[in-house]
Amino acid sequence: MVSKRIICIILILTISLVPLRIFAEENLNINGKSAILMDYNTKKVIYEQNSKEKLYPASLTKIMTLILGMEALESGKISLTDEVRISANAASMGGSQLWLEEGETQTVENLFKAITIRSANDASVALAEHIAGSEEIFVKIMNDKAKELGMNDTNFVNASGLHHEDHYTTAYDVALMSAELLRHDQIHEWLTVYMDEILVGKKKDKVQSLVNTNRLIKEYDGTTGIKTGSTSQAGYCLSASAKKGNLHLIAVVMGSDTSKIRFDEAIRLMDYGFANFDSVIIGRKGDTVDKVLIQKGNTKYLEVTLERDCSLLIPKGQSKDITKEIVLPEYVEGPISQGDIVGELIVRIEGKEVDKVNLVAKGHVEKTTVKNMFIKVLKNFINN
Repeated sequence: MVSKRIICIILILTISLVPLRIFAEENLNINGKSAILMDYNTKKVIYEQNSKEKLYPASLTKIMTLILGMEALESGKISLTDEVRISANAASMGGSQLWLEEGETQTVENLFKAITIRSANDASVALAEHIAGSEEIFVKIMNDKAKELGMNDTNFVNASGLHHEDHYTTAYDVALMSAELLRHDQIHEWLTVYMDEILVGKKKDKVQSLVNTNRLIKEYDGTTGIKTGSTSQAGYCLSASAKKGNLHLIAVVMGSDTSKIRFDEAIRLMDYGFANFDSVIIGRKGDTVDKVLIQKGNTKYLEVTLERDCSLLIPKGQSKDITKEIVLPEYVEGPISQGDIVGELIVRIEGKEVDKVNLVAKGHVEKTTVKNMFIKVLKNFINN
């Protein structure tokens, strides 16, 4: 039998029941080939303009390179102190670069800095080769990751974003991978750094100054990243992100005519978002929500937590009621592993379901032994 414990919270909030695909009916007429404004927490599209048009991404490509870099770092496959030998292939990259020499070594940490701050093509290829063994293998991993993220209109040919006819993506896909990058806490150490410097060359006798290509980190309050890109074929592109209060927005502009235009249009998008929307945090991943009775286990109760973050994107100016319903069985039997799904949290606005999050076991529960069951019964007998 399943018991339902309903927690109703009546909040004076600005919540709309408009379908959460695209909120805005306004036409902002963004000056670029395509654009999108997305809520980071829910991945809901607030505004879009030709967001599924396939375009050249230039160095926005490096967002995916950084994602795979962070995954390798967090899994222990690489470390920030690894010394990476710069190959002839990496050193031969054109465009924006750190002017690395073939045969010199750089730490993984310096490569991350060079990619995020200076958008260095040579550093991107060097990191890709260090992770996968070759850029070609790394590109396959990039495309596999793109499919995993639902980037259905993307194809990568290289790790840097240098122009290739078959190397393309969309504003929508860029927003998805930007949100994925922001999930990694350590990347934030570099995304908002404005200036730094790195010693390069085999003798480390040359100083390369790093100045962030994303000027919004100095000019727009709350900026959290992310990446610029430009080639003659792609035009000027930008994936920008900013956070104010609980609301965290991602604005992507692709194919602008000048660098100034891409920044101005990203600011317009984010200003629109912050003026008209807010975010309500229902709970964070790992938050303890409730507990459930254990039978045939080595403990009496099991705490359950949220499997993922849960939040609502809400248009300002309308008040609605939120209810949270916790659905759990009357009991569960051991053994149970940490992370096992035990129940669910259902979130409703005015009775309409808007989100459902799994509730998972906070810890392990071993199946009790006959001896432990006897001791437990004996203790209960003595206590009574």
